[in-house]
Parts: sequence; C-alpha cells; structure tokens
Amino acid sequence: MFILLASVAFASSGPLAKPAMQAGFAPQQVAAARAVIAAVALLVVVAIFRPGLLRVRRENWRVIVAYGLVGVGAVQLLFFLAVSRLPVGVAMLLEYTSPALVALWVRFVRHVRLPALSWAGTALALVGLTLVAQVWDGLRLDAVGVLAGMGAALCSAGYYLIGERGAGEQHPIGMVTWGMVVGAVAISVVAPPWSLPLDRLGAAAEFGPWHLPVWTLLVTVALVSTALAYALSTTSLRDLPSTVASVLALSEPVVATLLAWLLLRETLTAAQLVGMAVLLSGALLVQLAARAPVTPAEPMPTE
Repeated sequence: MFILLASVAFASSGPLAKPAMQAGFAPQQVAAARAVIAAVALLVVVAIFRPGLLRVRRENWRVIVAYGLVGVGAVQLLFFLAVSRLPVGVAMLLEYTSPALVALWVRFVRHVRLPALSWAGTALALVGLTLVAQVWDGLRLDAVGVLAGMGAALCSAGYYLIGERGAGEQHPIGMVTWGMVVGAVAISVVAPPWSLPLDRLGAAAEFGPWHLPVWTLLVTVALVSTALAYALSTTSLRDLPSTVASVLALSEPVVATLLAWLLLRETLTAAQLVGMAVLLSGALLVQLAARAPVTPAEPMPTE
C-alpha cells in the first residue's frame, strides 16, 4: 500500500510541474524548488514531532549521502535532461527499465535466485510501459538524451537498492529527511535558488479547470510529490524487497498518464489503455512471486 500510494504521489509531479514550466520555470529550476522546499519542510516537521530521528550514527552517513546524491539529486536532474532532449515517452521508458536493473543486481551481485514468475512479471510490466509511453510517437534519438535516460535508470535502481539497505539500518524518515537535504544541495549547485524567476511565482497557471499561482503548484509538488512520496516509498522498503518495490512503482506512469488526461486534457489512446492493463498485470505477477521463498543462486565460478 505504501509503495502504491508513493507512486500516486510521485505521479502527480508531472501534471503539477508542467504548468509551472509553461509559466517560465526551467526543468532544473522546478527540480531545485521542489527539493529545497521538501527538505526544509521535512526538517521542520521532523524536528518538531520526532527530533530523535535526526540523530544519525556515524557509520550510516555514507548510505544517507549516497541516497541523497543518487536517489534524490542525480535521478531528477538526469531525467529532466532526458526529457529536454527526447520525447517524454522515450525518456520515461529508459528510466523505468530500473526494475530489470534491480533484478539483475540481485541475481548476479547478491547471488539470489528469483522466481521465474518475478522475471515474467517484470518483462510484462516493461511491455506495458512501452505501450503507455508510446515510444514510437515522434521517435527521435539524441545521444546525450539517451545517455541521460540510461543514467536516470541506473540512479533509479540505485535509489531502491540503497533505500532498501538504509531502511533496514535506520528509521526511513530520518534517512529521507537528511537524504533530501543532501539532494537539495546537489541540485542547487546546478540550479542555484537565486537564479529562479521569482517574479513569476505569482503568475496564474492553468491547472485543469483552475487557474492557480505558480507558487502553489511548486509547494504542492514539493510536499506531496516529493516529501510525502519519498517518505512512503522508502518506508515501504522496510517490508518489500527492492525487486518488488521497483516493479510496483511502475504504476507511477499509469497514474501520471491518467492525471494528465483528467487535468491537462491530454488524450488517451487505445494502446495506452491496453498498456496500463498489461503493466499492472505484470506488477501483480511480481507481487505474487514475492510470496514464494527466494533461494541462493549457484555460486559464481572462481579461478
């Protein structure tokens, strides 16, 4: 439930951020604003209600810094770079190959044999994602964009693997809070806060049937699509293996597509509807496979 709710929260970032970009904010500026606001909000709320969670043992800082740099900073910047140079569907498909990368890491690095149903579900989910993303629509390839998309996939896989480890060693909310601070600092190096077009914060942006000030969209994307989403997603890794969580998170593009249809009046094709059903079916298979016990793989040959 946590990872599915997190996917809904993450999915709202596109429909919320797009009007802000249309109002004059560059993608990296939106990423910087959402990360900085989310980091400040998490620090304040946790300091007031659970200050003990902000105390981190020295040996855990390495994981937190890696989580912030890879799972918060790099994944957002690389995905936005990919979107700026590739069709959105292609960029989305590249980033969401991360479940396959997580599965390969678990199989060949951790030497854990995954059930055949898990591999089948992952493959089926990626086929469904291809249909949802409609990568054939306006397909054009840009070398920098493709590399950025592949980098986003690697960082997304790293987010689940690092988050799984960190959530097992410390309270996930403390890790998310400090990780968000690290990520916000990293993104601010690329898009300094003083470079934001502050004069456009009060401009009206069209959001579905409403016209809202840009600042309300940025605050919402920071609190809901970032702070809440990361907190729920990372907390879920206490109870779900990364191989399952990363595939269930593929429901995010389905929700994002539906929200874009409802709020931004973007159209849905028959192929996208079929893709949603296929993707969710694959995610269900992976969840069912998670009920089966995992077994160690055959030892890797050594010389």
